[in-house]
Amino acid sequence: MPKVTVWNEFRHEKDNPEVAAIYPDGIHTTIAAALRGQGIDASTATLDEPEHGLSPEVLEFTDVLVWWGHGAHDEVDDTVVDRIQQRVLDGMGLIVLHSGHGSKIFRRLMGTSCNLKWRESTDSEVLWNVAPGHPITEGVEESLILDQEEMYGEFFDIPTPDALVFISWFTGGEVFRSGACYQRGAGKIFYFRPGHETYPTYHNKGIQRVIANAARWATRNHEVAHQFGNPAPLMLTTSEQHATPEQRQNNDYETASIR
Repeated sequence: MPKVTVWNEFRHEKDNPEVAAIYPDGIHTTIAAALRGQGIDASTATLDEPEHGLSPEVLEFTDVLVWWGHGAHDEVDDTVVDRIQQRVLDGMGLIVLHSGHGSKIFRRLMGTSCNLKWRESTDSEVLWNVAPGHPITEGVEESLILDQEEMYGEFFDIPTPDALVFISWFTGGEVFRSGACYQRGAGKIFYFRPGHETYPTYHNKGIQRVIANAARWATRNHEVAHQFGNPAPLMLTTSEQHATPEQRQNNDYETASIR
């Protein structure tokens, strides 16, 4: 069972009554509760906690980090961003939701601006499942319809995804790459577009299923052993083949053999 930490700024829910009415205990608690309902061990962390709730100890025991951010990207400490980046490279999964495209950690891992077009209006969204055989879309219908959502439109300045699993169409005519998969180091990354704070998107069972599927997909199922440094040659020269182990370990002998 993956151990998931759901991170949220938890600012809009405190400042905006409209958001508080939809997510009275925060977007993070809604997502975490939905994950627990699908058999996933989920905890939460927020921006205003010490170290943003993401201490080395928390991240050490996190298999997948779910990230929702919007208005306070610049308030995330670079030390914490460094810490998350290293954990991803070491194998921790990362799920970036909606406006988290502008977060420091996502932009750093993508190496691009991650900018896009957007519009808050009365748009409806159709999320098309374009990878029905992918683990993230298991049990997900051919399309998910959200009656109202913020529009995100192309061009979306991200690297070409390793796999694209969702494409969105909006009633304004725009399309968007809404479900993009990447790997950085040993860690898997999934960007999932829906989730504007003034709409009840994270109460949608289909959206909840996608996030749970993504958490399972992004969980590392084996240890990754990296070997760095200055190893001995894989193929030995003729003289080295006849040398004793002690001679092979002797730096002077190796240098003489190379010459």
